[in-house]
Amino acid sequence: MKDIREEVKEYYSKITLQNEGNMETKICSCAADSLPRHLRKIREIIPDEIVTRFYGCGSPIPLALEDCTVLDLGCGTGLDVYILSKLVGEKGRVIGVDMNDDQLAIAQKYQDEMAQKFGYTRSNVEFKKGYIEDLASLGIKDADIDVVVSNCVINLSPYKEAVFNEIWRVLKRGGELYFSDIFADRRVPENISSDRILRGECLGGAMYIEDFRRLLQGIGWKDFRYMSSVCASIDNPQIEELIGNIKFSSRTVRTIKIPDLIEDICEEYGQVAIYRGGIEGSEHCFDLDDHHHFEKDLPMSVCGNSAAMVQETRFGRYFEVLGDRSKHFGAFAGCGQVPEALSGTDECCGGGCCC
Repeated sequence: MKDIREEVKEYYSKITLQNEGNMETKICSCAADSLPRHLRKIREIIPDEIVTRFYGCGSPIPLALEDCTVLDLGCGTGLDVYILSKLVGEKGRVIGVDMNDDQLAIAQKYQDEMAQKFGYTRSNVEFKKGYIEDLASLGIKDADIDVVVSNCVINLSPYKEAVFNEIWRVLKRGGELYFSDIFADRRVPENISSDRILRGECLGGAMYIEDFRRLLQGIGWKDFRYMSSVCASIDNPQIEELIGNIKFSSRTVRTIKIPDLIEDICEEYGQVAIYRGGIEGSEHCFDLDDHHHFEKDLPMSVCGNSAAMVQETRFGRYFEVLGDRSKHFGAFAGCGQVPEALSGTDECCGGGCCC
């Protein structure tokens, strides 16, 4: 049986080299619209060839990345890699992994040029050819990465559990997975998942949101958060007819590796978190997720998970957390149990927590 990854590789080589970068749907053409202002300035100086041949469904570029080591899974032509290159600074490091030679060739062509534009003495980015399911073979060590990002790529893998296991392995304690991808409101049937075009268009391999939740929890991420969730725009009547009633969404997800502190529901310890400012692009407020909006200097009561996410990570220098876990007060108000049918909507944390 032919490896699905080879079919995906051929699909993206074709659209990169022969189809003027155009795909059959608008699924992977919305990344530019979602860029915040401080990132648009960086994007403007990135060569057009990188931008026009890049495909993504979101803007998985988190904040506070200075001096971090960031891994981009399925980096394509390197658009996000070069944005990250500027954000981590010359002392930081960005590794881009992709299996497609044609897209990597475009990314690598501009390494020296981008380093010069950023005023670096040498490039702080590295591109590796390989599969995102097997990062060990690329020399990426255990607990060596601060942040893993990915832009509409994990859906393309037929081995998603292996992908998330590898991410868990390479992340440091307090490290973060921050990615955008396409999700489905039900399990995608075989006639869609096996279709070469639908697979390449990020529909065939889209994860059912509940299976995604179960997969993450099984690996160790007991609580993950949605940063955003919007209906995926297909804009192709023929493909819309093929997918029928399945609803696809583009979601950006944040989850943090703190296995000794993150719990499967929100627990109350009487803790309060205060954002003190100082993060570029988030000078007056900070969004931990789609419903935790911290205004600068305004105390907010938080569950133990949220307290850990802003205290035991790179965000810790920007937050003041009052209280500890020495006294437990039960489940955090509004989250006494894991919802019976957690749907991952904007009203709830993805991992069963909703403080």
